[in-house]
Amino acid sequence: MDELLERVRGGFERVEPRDAYDAVLAGDALLVDIRYAALRERDGLIPGALVIERNELEWRLDPQGSHRAPEATGHDLRVVVICNEGYASSLAAASLHQLGLSRATDMAGGFQAWRAAGLPVT
Repeated sequence: MDELLERVRGGFERVEPRDAYDAVLAGDALLVDIRYAALRERDGLIPGALVIERNELEWRLDPQGSHRAPEATGHDLRVVVICNEGYASSLAAASLHQLGLSRATDMAGGFQAWRAAGLPVT
């Protein structure tokens, strides 16, 4: 699994929590939280993040898909995928690249790193 993560992460530049926060404030990124409901209930939410469970991610973010979220505005959308600790999100970002979302990435350390950095959580 480590080799797979290393390989997929080579296809994009991961972002640190503070950089993700700054990108959202600048209007340059959409945060997408793929954690499952129990983790969101236990640990909280990142204000403004779009919650899409992992099993629906591609359906909801494909800009040409019939089930896309309103936020899925185009293939140039910068998506920052967030999971709990930054592993599943790397695989999810790689999958989004396969859909043509070339600016998709993930956040190193996931939600836990976001919270540890003292960034907003509700």
